Parts: sequence; C-alpha cells; structure tokens
Amino acid sequence: MPTPITMAGYQAEASILTASLRTLGQGLEAAGWDGPVEVVPDVTQAGERAAELFASLEAGSRHVGYMASGYLSHRVPELNVLDLPFAVADRTQALAALDGAAGQLLRQAVERATGLRVLAFWDNGFRHVSNAVRPLRTPADCQGLVIRTLDSAAYREALAALGFEPMTTDVKDLVRVVETGTVQAQENPLTNLLTFSLWRHHPHVSLTGHFFGVLLLVCPRAWHEALDDTQRRALDAAVAAATSRQRALAQNQDETALAALRAHGVQVLMPQDLDMEALRAATTAVSQGLRARLPKDLVQAYLAPTLH
Repeated sequence: MPTPITMAGYQAEASILTASLRTLGQGLEAAGWDGPVEVVPDVTQAGERAAELFASLEAGSRHVGYMASGYLSHRVPELNVLDLPFAVADRTQALAALDGAAGQLLRQAVERATGLRVLAFWDNGFRHVSNAVRPLRTPADCQGLVIRTLDSAAYREALAALGFEPMTTDVKDLVRVVETGTVQAQENPLTNLLTFSLWRHHPHVSLTGHFFGVLLLVCPRAWHEALDDTQRRALDAAVAAATSRQRALAQNQDETALAALRAHGVQVLMPQDLDMEALRAATTAVSQGLRARLPKDLVQAYLAPTLH
C-alpha cells in the first residue's frame, strides 16, 4: 500500500530551510519512496501558525518538519542546553556534539516528553539583534527596547537580562510586529532579516551571536515506527543528504547575508565593535541558573570543548 509523506515548514520558498526540505523530498523520490511526496514550504501563507504545524506533526497529519528548539523547550527542558547565552562560539563543534552523545541524549529526552522523533539537528545560525532605533553596543543601549523573540522562556530571560523588554510572537506575526513598530528590535539569524525583508524597517544590526540556533527535524514517532526497513533506510539516507546540504547552506548564508545587508544600507556592528564582555556578563546569572537545572552529562556532552 502506498505511503504518502507530507513535509512542511514555516519559511518562504527562497529560504534555505525550504531548499533543504525539497532536497529531502528529492532524495526520497530518488530512493523510490512508495507513495507521493509533498512539500509545503510555508504553512503561514495559508494563515496557519507555526505552532499549528508542530501540533500537526505530533498528531501525525504531517510527517516531517522542522522547528527551532526553543519552541519545544517548555515541554523538554533538556533542550535548554541549546539556549545557554553566549555558550557556543564554534558551530562545527556544536553540530559535532549533536551528531554524537549530546544529540542522543536530546533525542531520548524529546521522545520521553512528546510524540515526536528527532531525525536530525539542523543549523539555524547564530542569532543577532536588529533594531529600528539606534546602534546597540552595550547592555545600556538595549534598555527599554521591546524585542520580538520566539516562545522560549530561556530566550526571554536572557534578553531581559540584556535590558530588552521581550515579546513573544509566532513566526506568522513577525513581519507585522516589525512593520508596525509594535517591537523596536528583534533577534534572528541573519538569513531571516533577508527572508522576511526585516532590513527595510531595521537599519541597525549588532552581531551579538547571543545564541547558536538549532532546528529539530522531526517526525511523528508512531509514524516512524510503522515504517518498514526499506522505508526507514530510504528516509535515513535522504535525511543525511538533506542535513549535509542544510548545514552547508546555513554557513554560506551567514557570509552572503552580511554582504547583502550592507548593500541594502544596513549599519552592521561586528563583534569587535560591541562590548562583548559586558553583554556576556549581563547574562551570566541566567546561564548559571539554566546550567544548574540541566543534567550535568548533557552539558558536558554539548559544551565540553568550551567548558572552563
């Protein structure tokens, strides 16, 4: 009996995440997947919220999708290891840890708390701050600015420690709150400033790198367990190929996005232009509090190269 597979995301056709989902679909088709393969690039274009996408994946009405890890950390507190502010400086080391022991611990934690299975960890880039008001170099510059962020308690806590007033919105509402001035600032990987044309409203960008974003590529656990061995091998191979491409695209996009933003007239402050010591110090208590609540073996597995 044919097995249809529907994959979905929450970014536009031009996004590297959409390109990676399409690579995954093409890999399945090339492997002779025994059913139709559908890719829905952006559920928000049909009025759906990203949160509804995640619910549909867990319920099994969709089969593969991605989500920023922070969206799930309220249910899987172990994922907060990915949200320790200023903890990751080297994406290669972080992704290697996620391909190894740290990733295995997080996969197990997700399965204990949800109906999802993690197929892979994707690179969501270092997160930086853009704003419509002024150059941001120090925590004092952040004071009083309302900043849009995703629905993560760890994100909100760290941003508040920097002096911002965090406001959570769904991805569907990101452009609206920026365009209307409901928020004066937002934080995202650089690629999203282009994907959502946020640069039109935010002429100031500070390369804070306060978080290294990780995307979970997930599927319904029950659906995955019902696949036969041939289907599972085809899915594993397609996921591996798509993950390799996604990570390469993400790293390249950081470089090209920086050039594109400058070409648009955006004032970009590099890390050496910022008081990074003061920014890190402002979030020290947040980081220590999160670490104290995390399993020590998980922190060690993910951050071992950077622990002092």
